[in-house]
Amino acid sequence: MNKMTVTDVNVKGKKVLVRVDFNVPMKGDQITDENRIVGALPTIKYLIENGAKLVLCSHMGKPHNVFNDKIKLNKKELAKIEALPEEEREAATAAALEAAKGDVTKFSLAPVAKRLSELLGQEVKMSKDVIGPDAEAIVASLKDGEVALLENLRFHAEEEKNDPKYAEKLASFGEIFVNDAFGTAHRAHASTEGVTHYLPAVAGFLIEKELRIMGGALEAPKRPFLAILGGAKVSDKIGVINNLLEKVDVLIIGGGMAYTFQKAMGGHIGNSLCEDDKMELAKELLAKAAYKGKRIVLPVDNEAGNKFANDCLHITVHSQEIPDGFEGMDIGPVTRQLFVNEVNRAHTIIWNGPMGVSEFPTFAEGTRAVAEAVANNSGITIIGGGDSAAAITNLGYADKVTHVSTGGGASLEFLEGKELPGIAALNDK
Repeated sequence: MNKMTVTDVNVKGKKVLVRVDFNVPMKGDQITDENRIVGALPTIKYLIENGAKLVLCSHMGKPHNVFNDKIKLNKKELAKIEALPEEEREAATAAALEAAKGDVTKFSLAPVAKRLSELLGQEVKMSKDVIGPDAEAIVASLKDGEVALLENLRFHAEEEKNDPKYAEKLASFGEIFVNDAFGTAHRAHASTEGVTHYLPAVAGFLIEKELRIMGGALEAPKRPFLAILGGAKVSDKIGVINNLLEKVDVLIIGGGMAYTFQKAMGGHIGNSLCEDDKMELAKELLAKAAYKGKRIVLPVDNEAGNKFANDCLHITVHSQEIPDGFEGMDIGPVTRQLFVNEVNRAHTIIWNGPMGVSEFPTFAEGTRAVAEAVANNSGITIIGGGDSAAAITNLGYADKVTHVSTGGGASLEFLEGKELPGIAALNDK
């Protein structure tokens, strides 16, 4: 990696603004998966041990009603109120504003500050605002080795708009900027790209690891190099397929996107998910693979159901002979073995996307079989974020693979060969 990292700068006694990814799943005020918090710990602990004053910042969800520390109603809600009789509008407005306040609590980073305090064994000072007086006072009070966490960056619309004034105010809380949020590195937001115009900017350990392992696999893989792509839509992964066909030896295509390829090849796919407007593209990708001497491996049998439900009537059929009234929901047993054999032969593997509707236990076997085979592979094994990362973690295999990426969209864009704004903005070595 040719970008400066946190070890390339002297942080002792300096305020360090750190962009982390604490966008964790919540149930009420309980964190249901703290992997992203744990992932940021190496960088945070390094900065504490080296005497920095840490100012952490992150987004949480999409709090569309809360901007500029004021509650506003969106256009849809306002239109509903305007359509009411005049005598009902005042009460409806008050009720809508009260409901919107729930966004402040729902998307607050306060539960993260509490859990991070426990993990670090020291207080994390949580500000009640982002760039307001409470944040200013807390940042000003920090001593060497102390940690503050700003409230949800997206409580301000200016964050996603990459507003220069907002970015400059954020940057005023630091003397050095460390980006350790790979999951948002593909977005040019105020806290990922904007602040780099005002501060020296370096990568944290998490971003350094993502670039080193994924970048290394793409640039100098141990062969055979296998990519496994799943998920629902071909359109989501056109760029990824195109880029990977330049690099891999074998490309497995499973999940919902496989049915578009099957239909393009003349198969009958019943009610299965299909992007009819992408069938010509599927043919072009198959032709490109053949021209380049690369193998695209598609399912040969599928588990199909008569409705989109776990308890549906389901049958095992040839992948190009799915009857009307049934839709493909998972890869079949022959395909599972076919894919596992490909995994067993590979020395570098990148996997992004489930093999079927893995949230239904009945149709999770394909994803489970691939996950187990990848976990047992002794080569370089990389899980490219998103649903496949969740699957490998839930199945208990996360510690058996080389790397589980923390970025869904960022991982895809990286695999596509795109430049990520949050990475490009960091200082070169």
